[in-house]
Parts: sequence; structure tokens; C-alpha cells
Amino acid sequence: MSGKAEGWVEAFLEMMAVERAAAANTLRAYEKDLEDARGFLGRTGGDLDAADAEAIEAYFQDLGARGLSPATAARRRSAVRQFYRFALGEGWRTDDPSRRVVAPKAGRPLPKVLSRGEIDALLAAASAKDGAQGLRLSCIIELLYASGLRISELLALPLSALARDPAFLMVKGKGGKERLAPLNDAARAAVKAYLEGRPQFLPKGQKDSPWLYPSRGKGGRLTARRVSQLLEDAAIAAGIDREKVSPHVLRHAFATHLLEGGADLRVIQTLLGHADIGTTQIYTHVAGEHLAEVVRTKHPLGKKG
Repeated sequence: MSGKAEGWVEAFLEMMAVERAAAANTLRAYEKDLEDARGFLGRTGGDLDAADAEAIEAYFQDLGARGLSPATAARRRSAVRQFYRFALGEGWRTDDPSRRVVAPKAGRPLPKVLSRGEIDALLAAASAKDGAQGLRLSCIIELLYASGLRISELLALPLSALARDPAFLMVKGKGGKERLAPLNDAARAAVKAYLEGRPQFLPKGQKDSPWLYPSRGKGGRLTARRVSQLLEDAAIAAGIDREKVSPHVLRHAFATHLLEGGADLRVIQTLLGHADIGTTQIYTHVAGEHLAEVVRTKHPLGKKG
């Protein structure tokens, strides 16, 4: 592979980190996607610095032929396109070989959503767990569902953010953007109960931890993988298909149930931290049946019909 391309990739990732405040996970994803493209081009002795439009078109076609999910293929195409826009802007190339390639339009999959009854069953299963384990899991579910947090946002919360029983959380989301996330009474009560049992999760030899969810694991705090496992166990105990339950599904439930309750789409966009209203609009499809029922039962002409 080309040493020049290696330097370009490093510069691109540095730009993403400094100028766009890309998170560590985002940078790793870009690096992995560009490595995939370089691996494909390298089979014929090429690399990103010298690839022409035909080579990039062949790579994009290969993504589809490999049977990758539409989301993964789209992400890798996007990484390559952004890389070449950067190279063009820096004057390293005089053309963008990805520009002429038309990517297939992929429909956005509808998110999985739990019903309100399933949320109640999940909380009941969490509460049935003994001692501090049950208090912690109940607190996790309540915070995810009450505030629509991403799992990364939840696990990054410091203890100081909830030590004084706040009504709102200041959350740092994607790109370092901050937003307010509300806490309802149930979530605040769950946090208060969990804090009583929190010392049991502190790493051995430590009297305290800066994290809301400390752990005795290597990283010193709870991981997203472990939270997913705990939610799957609770789903099984609640009689819910474990494939339906994940931290992100609780975030989807938060948004969908707000929309069903009559919340404005712009408000939901702000609460979720979406930069584009188009991302939030997917919930109008999920809640479509409920919204249609509201029109049938609440609209004057609907009642007459």
C-alpha cells in the first residue's frame, strides 16, 4: 500500500477529531472503513491516493456483492466520499473519484419499539432482582426511558451530575454538543435508591469513583456490552423477546411514546439531540397507527364517520 495514502488518512482522521469533534468510536469507524477500501484497492496494487473513478466504483459494487447490511455499506461509501472531499480541499488531488458514482438509495429501517406494557414488565423484572443489582438495573432502565439517552451518554455520566437530585441532566452528545435531558419523578427516585447501593460496585480498594456507574471491571466503569447483557436477562425474566430489548430500543421507546402522547416533533428532536429533523421523522412512521386512531377519534369529521 502507499505511504502517501497512509499519511492522508492520518491527516483526515486528525481533521475529524479537531475540527468536527468526532468521538473516539466515530474515528475508529472511519479508520476501519478506509482500511477496508484500501484493502480492496490494494489487491490490484492501488491505494486511495491514486485510485480512479472506475476503481472506486468497483469498490462500491463490491460492498453490495459481499452481502453487507445496507447501513454498513452506506457508512463505508460515506467515509470514502468524505475522505476524497478532504483530499480535494487540501489540494492533494485535482479530482474526486467518488463523485460520479451513484450510490443505491437504501430505505431506513424502522426502529424496534417496546410497548408501555413491556416497559412496565421490564421494570418489574429489574426490581425483582436482589439488592444492589436490581437497584442499578432499575436506575439504568428508568434513565434511558425517561430521558432518551444514548448508552454512551448514560455511561459517561459523572456521579456529580446526579448527586443533588437534579430535575435535568446536562448531557454531552455526538460531536461534543450539549443538551438538557429531563428527569421525571420515577427516574429521580430510581437514582436515589441506586445511590444507596452504589458502593457495592466500586473497584476493590477504592473508596469512590467519579462515574455514576462504577464497575470492578478493567475499565473502572460499566460497559455498554454489560448493560446489553443485563437488559437481555431482564427481558427473558419479563417474558419479552430478548431480541427486542437493547439500550437503543429504550431510547426509541422514549421518542415514540412521547409522539403518541402528543409531543411536538421539534421538541423530540431537541430531547434526542438529533442535528437533522429528518432523523426524528422516522418516529412518525412507527407511531403511525396510533396517530391515525387519534384522528379518527378526536377529529370532528372522524367522529361523525
